[in-house]
Amino acid sequence: MELELLWNNFLDKIKVSISSLSYETWFQDTKLVSIADNNAIVVVPMTLHKKHLVDNYQNIIENIFNSLTGTKFTFSFLIEEEWQEKQASMPIPSEKTIEIMDKSNNSSIQNLEEANLNKDYTFNSFIVGSSNRFAFTASRAVAEKPGKAYNPLFLYGKSGLGKTHLMHSIGNYIINNSDLKVLYISSEKFVNDYINAVRYNDKDNFDRIDFFKNKYRNIDVLMIDDIQFLGKATKGQEEFFHTFNELYNDNKQIIIASDRSVDDLKMLENRLLTRFNWGLTANITPPDFALRMNIIEKKIAHQEAAKDVPKEVIEYIANNFASDVRQLEGAITRVFAYALMMNKGRVDLDEAIEALKDQLTDRSVYKNDVHRIQTVVCDYFKITLDDIKGKKRTQNINFPRQVAIYLCRVIANESFPKIGTYFGGRDHSTIMSSYRKIANDLKTNEQLKIVIEDLKRTLST
Repeated sequence: MELELLWNNFLDKIKVSISSLSYETWFQDTKLVSIADNNAIVVVPMTLHKKHLVDNYQNIIENIFNSLTGTKFTFSFLIEEEWQEKQASMPIPSEKTIEIMDKSNNSSIQNLEEANLNKDYTFNSFIVGSSNRFAFTASRAVAEKPGKAYNPLFLYGKSGLGKTHLMHSIGNYIINNSDLKVLYISSEKFVNDYINAVRYNDKDNFDRIDFFKNKYRNIDVLMIDDIQFLGKATKGQEEFFHTFNELYNDNKQIIIASDRSVDDLKMLENRLLTRFNWGLTANITPPDFALRMNIIEKKIAHQEAAKDVPKEVIEYIANNFASDVRQLEGAITRVFAYALMMNKGRVDLDEAIEALKDQLTDRSVYKNDVHRIQTVVCDYFKITLDDIKGKKRTQNINFPRQVAIYLCRVIANESFPKIGTYFGGRDHSTIMSSYRKIANDLKTNEQLKIVIEDLKRTLST
């Protein structure tokens, strides 16, 4: 408890000494676990934190902590597994750590248009979850220490998961906090620029080639997106190879993004793939349910009607649009636009289902089945959709609700948590209990068998 109190006091001090984003990325999830023999051991979430804290924050950590304790401590950083196994602490580099930048004293000599950056893509606007946390943390490390932390940085994952957002975030951070020159470009643009530079065989050709080389080599940070498309251009690969070498040898930061891993870039030359593996590779996977919920809530926060959006609507979108963030954002936009046109801006589950019915894949027929099952059951038992989704537990409502849940399970073949989102956001254990109740009663209750068969016949037509 004393260690926790001491570390909380330290965190309060360092929080006001660095940016909120730096604090949340590097310090928020740390824990002091030991102070002995003038050595303090801190557990951090990932291996990436260990080197970054030593390289960038060692001095400020020790100064603040030692001022609190009146004793001179050095710091070691371990991940949880290392601490549990009581392994030796990571060696601290002998290099003097770099002082934290004072943002207010830095001025950019490059505008965003010249760097091809979107100012809206920042670390603050990037929503972090388990599927992208490592890539986010790696990107943040590169942004704070370009050319030194991880070079090259190779980001990969399917389209729409945030690779481009992270690249722009890195560029925006560097421009806002240093005088380094940044360039974001697609591999297609790189190839086209090269072709235009060497296309003509005239007296101006050397000038065009010099311009091309100056554009791509006289910079501090090169970010190239969709590197997989470079596979179609043999000469483009050769030129990028030379560009990469020159930048790397000059300790310039290189950041590459692809829709597949380095090992899967079979269309590129081996000498390029070898260099891509020199630095750090970070994968971004499709967002899990919790992250999708968070994304939706953040995206709709600016909507005037956001506070009135039922949780079941958010869960419905999160359940059915799971492949990428762009698809999720498109679904959100469509729901609000449809509600504005058809329901005076009021968003409810029925409106969301109707708005998105043409957007869903064949695999996601579930929501139509659930909605239809609910409607058929309500008509059969003469109750309303509000009744079956509501909180009333009277027998004339609870029994039809259990029947509907059972049919949703056996016909739609979906998980209990998903079904729960359509029945007023009920917990999966409640849904499971309702399903089992009907399944067990069917073994002995002949009348119930007749009801279920009647409903199945209606639903099959």
